[in-house]
Amino acid sequence: MRKFHQFWMMHYLTEKLWFPDPEKATVDGLLAIGGNLSIDRLLLAYNSGIFPWFEDYQPILWWSPNPRMVLFPEKFKVSKSLRKTLNSEKFKITFNQNFTEVIKNCATVPRKDEAGTWITEDMQEAYIALHKAGHAISVEVWENDKLVGGLYGIDLSQKKVFCGESMFSLVSDASKVAFYHLSEYSKTKNYKFIDCQIYNEHLESLGAEEIVRGKFLALLSQ
Repeated sequence: MRKFHQFWMMHYLTEKLWFPDPEKATVDGLLAIGGNLSIDRLLLAYNSGIFPWFEDYQPILWWSPNPRMVLFPEKFKVSKSLRKTLNSEKFKITFNQNFTEVIKNCATVPRKDEAGTWITEDMQEAYIALHKAGHAISVEVWENDKLVGGLYGIDLSQKKVFCGESMFSLVSDASKVAFYHLSEYSKTKNYKFIDCQIYNEHLESLGAEEIVRGKFLALLSQ
């Protein structure tokens, strides 16, 4: 998680529903502090190229990093090993069958080089509310009727953009399979890109790439 610095440059949000220009973010991408996690504010954030990211001991922090990590669905890379897994049909894939369990697993499954989680209980409640309102979706990966992987994110269907939030895997390749099926879903819907937020070596190996924030915002607003 990014450190507390450059706060003197930040915008402090109140109950008023607004965000500053994303281009006013710090070098680290931190844009604003405060506000709340209401459905209306979260939708305004994602439609503006902004997302919340904070831990339990922190106030709500809003980010718009530069560069931005995205996946153009047609550029998803299927390795030989992943192709073998997909062809084996060992997994069953569903959409929106168990959003709550997906986000809970994303919050609790240990990750390499990470201690704790930014998916706090407040965040879980907020995104479950978004899901119930039809703005967030999940992809589930099942093996022998057990949930072994998945992902969730915000579906900006009008903008043809999916904003990925987190994914988890309990067995080898499960999260990759979820991401593959999300990319295939995005292609069928003619989505422009999947927002992956910040650089991640694992996502880069699957075809994601960094673009400058200005290009990201331009694509988002088209």
